[in-house]
Amino acid sequence: IPHGFVLTADAYWYFLKFKKIDLKLKQIFSKFNPKSLQSLALTGKACRDLILKANFPDDLQREILASYRKLSNEYGENFTDVAVRSSATAEDLKGASFAGAMETFLNVKGEKQLLEAIKKCTASLFTDRAIAYREEKGFEHLKIALSAGVLKMVRSDLASSGIMFSLDTETGFNNVVLINSIYGIGELIVKGRITPDEFFVFKPTLNKDGFRPVIIKNLGRKNRKYIYKTGGGLKEVPVLKNQQLKFSLADDEVLTLARWGMIIEEHYKCPQDIEWAKDGKTGELFIVQSRPETVQALKDVLNYRQYDLDTNQLPIVRGIAIGNKIGIGQVKVIKDVANLTQFKKGEVLVTKMTDPDWVPIMRIAAAIVTDEGGKTAHAAIVSRELGIPCIVGTGNASQVLKTGQTVTVDCTQGLKGKVFSGKIPFTVKDYNLKDIPTLPTKIMVNIGAPDIAFQSSFLPVSGVGLAREEFIIAEKIKVHPLALYHFPKLKDQKLKAKIAQITIEHKDKKEFFIKELAEGIAQIAAAFWPKPVIVRLSDFKTNEYRALIGGELFEPEEENPMIGWRGASRYYDDRFKPAFLMECEAIKRVRDVFGLHNLKVMVPFCRTQEEGQKVLKVMKEAGLERGKDGLEVYVMCEIPTNVILAEQFLEIFDGMSIGSNDLSQLTLGIDRDNGGLSYIGDERNEAVKRMIKKVIGACRERGKYCGICGQAPSDFPDFAEFLVAEGIESMSLNPDTVIKTIIQLSSKVKNHSVNLGR
Repeated sequence: IPHGFVLTADAYWYFLKFKKIDLKLKQIFSKFNPKSLQSLALTGKACRDLILKANFPDDLQREILASYRKLSNEYGENFTDVAVRSSATAEDLKGASFAGAMETFLNVKGEKQLLEAIKKCTASLFTDRAIAYREEKGFEHLKIALSAGVLKMVRSDLASSGIMFSLDTETGFNNVVLINSIYGIGELIVKGRITPDEFFVFKPTLNKDGFRPVIIKNLGRKNRKYIYKTGGGLKEVPVLKNQQLKFSLADDEVLTLARWGMIIEEHYKCPQDIEWAKDGKTGELFIVQSRPETVQALKDVLNYRQYDLDTNQLPIVRGIAIGNKIGIGQVKVIKDVANLTQFKKGEVLVTKMTDPDWVPIMRIAAAIVTDEGGKTAHAAIVSRELGIPCIVGTGNASQVLKTGQTVTVDCTQGLKGKVFSGKIPFTVKDYNLKDIPTLPTKIMVNIGAPDIAFQSSFLPVSGVGLAREEFIIAEKIKVHPLALYHFPKLKDQKLKAKIAQITIEHKDKKEFFIKELAEGIAQIAAAFWPKPVIVRLSDFKTNEYRALIGGELFEPEEENPMIGWRGASRYYDDRFKPAFLMECEAIKRVRDVFGLHNLKVMVPFCRTQEEGQKVLKVMKEAGLERGKDGLEVYVMCEIPTNVILAEQFLEIFDGMSIGSNDLSQLTLGIDRDNGGLSYIGDERNEAVKRMIKKVIGACRERGKYCGICGQAPSDFPDFAEFLVAEGIESMSLNPDTVIKTIIQLSSKVKNHSVNLGR
């Protein structure tokens, strides 16, 4: 940490009693009306003016200057550069952070400037926002003292700085450290004017030999930074273009900070909100502040809330969701802090960004939407604490949304915040997880979008029965893997330019695919660690692969893609094998670099035992050997041959997961996408049930895994009861049906006991 000295709370009271400032403050507050914004402004200004015009007692001033000279001498300077930071006696409590409520002054140099900065810091105890926040939290204004910390400046203006949380700020998932980083001095992060670089580090394997679990790295939009201004203070300057495309922290530095975050959390015995800075002169990292995380740490993890928003509408604005709520109201676009008095309770605040001056109206908003900012911007921190839905980093909300327009702000779909036009109906259900019964059959969950993994980890499940790669490839990667593999050879310049824009941070386009896929899978595996997570290898059909950017160059057109070139048949085919090897490399990174050995692999649409052996051979060549380091490889049971020859498939695989949708359509000869034929039959058909019964029996006889990951157990309670009665090891359900299905089944199987044989 930086060296420095601190004016204590006693020094604050000593200063106020000198010239009877404390009595004059009491007189000012006797006229304060907390319900009036005008009264708030007048009260705050009167208090600040009183303090700024007062002089320090001579003995206190002598002590301050003596300490400053001692600090300057330590660094071999007459007047060293310092930060003057505020800390109030009621600040940084578990239930009240006072984030940004008081002032900080940076690059302060010289005795006169130091005394002035300390006085301004003291006066900031009575900023409008600080007074409003104390009212919100029920603190008495004149019983709180302010301590001013004087710290040697870390030269982050020549390097980078940021914020670190020892848990995920959106969900409270506590097995990760979240680090945000920007170039220059960190004030721009707090002000929400910069989208920072984002890193997630997985705690459980961080201190284990050989693992480097930076499981997510997202490049921010770091186009501006704060640096030193000649004569003191800061100035804002642009970041060079080539620097914007680089991460502002190296992986080694990310891992070091994460370890420090864990040490600090352990010391204080609660999750922490930490500020850090890197000195560009020495290359050293510093911790400059740590305080309790004030939102997620206080939540009762046994209370689980589930939202259901009923709409097929497309959102009109998208951004990063903060919190897990829905807000509805009329838009009020406010572009300047001078117009705050126009805001009315229950409106949706839309602006470019917020800073601490906006707190008085933020606390009465139905929702908040900003153009700029990341998950640790001021708007994000305060809205979390106030429990208000907020979307940051939209880029265009203040242009698209109009004052008076009714909107629904949805923050319940993981990190994807959405603003819909109009008032959209929704339902809310609350569950106490300790009241959710247990079943003889393991209940697992299907996860497609990594963004919902941390949130879904609180469900009462035994792991992930189906982690789909398709969402990661379609939504995050967007480009056909072979277009990335063959990028240098592509002749279509428009296509190359489009791919180059998407993959801008990577010269090696193959690395883009591996990184994005590995991070998406790792987010799911980390969320449920150490419980098993079964990832299904890519299962796009040719028409779906063609829909990816560049896909038409590598995919044939098929009359019936549903039973065409898909699943296992692609992986060993020389036309697709290079793409499959990149896929294997991503999975290998999740297990070997991040240390997530709870990840299992599942091969889809494997028509014959010979195909299975070919796939396992290619995987072994790629460093994914079945049985090595506990790697289990399952096969999807979704083709009648998988059932008829179940014993042969189980000779080479560690178990089966029943894909009931495909198994039903191929047993009954019905295209599952043809709704007009659905009346003929579904999973409950006797032929399908006999097949499923045979598979369950074959797996149990051999002590091998058997699960089901189709939609049927969620849709048909009687089918779920059938599976339990047959002794299936696990049922994997979509997140929104997990609790409902458990409750339904528990009433049916109270007296039913099953020996699962594993």
